[in-house]
Amino acid sequence: MLVLSRKKDESVVINNDIRVVVVEIRGDKVRLGVEAPKEVPVHRSEIYDAISRDEAGPTQDFASIDAGPAAQMADECEILGDGSVVSGDSERRTGTESGGN
Repeated sequence: MLVLSRKKDESVVINNDIRVVVVEIRGDKVRLGVEAPKEVPVHRSEIYDAISRDEAGPTQDFASIDAGPAAQMADECEILGDGSVVSGDSERRTGTESGGN
């Protein structure tokens, strides 16, 4: 694992077309902005894990499945007119077409 230090408004570029920017540092929380092409999926790890579990198929009967936090997080997301996705905790993902490079 590569470990980097960045300050507010500094960024890291991955594979020439993905940029991760430190947007805000507040206490023990760091807000990151991710600029990536639309075809590149970007998820928080808990969402990625939920998607991976869903793709693996059901492993128990439906009566005992609890949708839990992943379903709640999906319900809290909103797609804005510019293509950004905003979750309940104000994370935002935009494609490169929004001119944010």
